[in-house]
Amino acid sequence: MYKKILVPLDGSELAECSLEHVKAIASGCNVAEVVLIRVLEPVSGVSELAARMPDEWLKNVDSEHRAGIKSYLTRVAAKLNNAGISAQTVIAEGNAADSILEYIDNNDIDLVIMSTHGRSGLARWAFGSVADRVVKYSHVPVLVISPHAFGVDK
Repeated sequence: MYKKILVPLDGSELAECSLEHVKAIASGCNVAEVVLIRVLEPVSGVSELAARMPDEWLKNVDSEHRAGIKSYLTRVAAKLNNAGISAQTVIAEGNAADSILEYIDNNDIDLVIMSTHGRSGLARWAFGSVADRVVKYSHVPVLVISPHAFGVDK
């Protein structure tokens, strides 16, 4: 039924709540590939500060940040690979929801499994919800995992 599952991660414990579901579905449905994606979003207000910094310094900061993300995704992929699940990693850039939706559209994704941070009220209004946007605009099924189901607090 599912051949390729996309799993958006942001490096948080909350995002990783989806991984047990990924393992169960990937194993039970003989999924050929799981893709772990992390999106680098531009940080507002940094451009003014960045304009004053030397280019070499900015390149080093970016390189170190990307290396940390790659290391994180590699560790998570290794856990899935050790469980017999073929996992790949991708680092995308841009708005998180838009980048995830674009990846879905361009890479034959059959299912998205992601956690929600469970924000409500003002925090949800202020920060928006990546999961909400992905659910609303995705043309493939999206399984959204609530971290509260695992006893993980915000």
